[in-house]
Amino acid sequence: MKNVYLILLFAFGLCTNVFSAQVDTVQVYSVAMRKNIKTVIIRPEGNKEPAPTLYLLHGYSGNYSNWVNSAPYIKNLADFYGYNIVCPDGGFNSWYWDIKGDKNYQYETFISKELIEFMEKNYAVCSGRDARAITGLSMGGHGALYLAIRHQDIFGAAGSTAGGLDIRPFPHNWDMEDRLGAYSDNKEAWDKHTVMELIHLIKPGNLKLVIDCGTGDFFYDVNVKFHEQLTYMNIPHTFVSMPGKHNFDYWAKSIQLQMAFFDDFFRN
Repeated sequence: MKNVYLILLFAFGLCTNVFSAQVDTVQVYSVAMRKNIKTVIIRPEGNKEPAPTLYLLHGYSGNYSNWVNSAPYIKNLADFYGYNIVCPDGGFNSWYWDIKGDKNYQYETFISKELIEFMEKNYAVCSGRDARAITGLSMGGHGALYLAIRHQDIFGAAGSTAGGLDIRPFPHNWDMEDRLGAYSDNKEAWDKHTVMELIHLIKPGNLKLVIDCGTGDFFYDVNVKFHEQLTYMNIPHTFVSMPGKHNFDYWAKSIQLQMAFFDDFFRN
């Protein structure tokens, strides 16, 4: 598996600067949050037929423009593979949850319902879970798996790169206490909002999964444990570890691996 991906990465290097995908930055209105959410939409050049869509999430303190600015050749990859890439703004620290009673944090509803409805109304995208995948980095990696597992009728494949796949070892980090309350007093809420405790919800053969993490990343241990738990539960998945830390030097490489994985999913 690793050799295949290395060959693909080399091939992608040969394709640099060959294509010119269409990039739109749009405002998508969220009824749930009563505000507009900026979103980058990357469409393959000259593609007039409905195409599959990869929803690509940013990390903590990031925004909708991170991927297209920090890994700009994802535009080339969109052309190469012929599918759309959608990068919504997930807020500074939303973790892509719906927080009961807080209208500013309804990002699960926005991405799994409102954004998809917007895309299918305004763009040439294929409908159906077999034509939708979701992935992301760090907070977005956790968010992608959280949304995919909870909405297996919406997404057919999901991934994570350097994702915080178990939030509980980090109870004082990244503003999570502001959303869920102190871990010491709200363990049940934290369990419900961490991907590690949702594995049992994955229906057999229902989600195609890819997880990768750099060996020097502070999330590496929780990614290995997530992989081990998936293996223990007999849930097929692709797990890749490569040298790298928690930064765009690593994520810009890993997105190439992930996009190859999702291309295989869409084709099959």
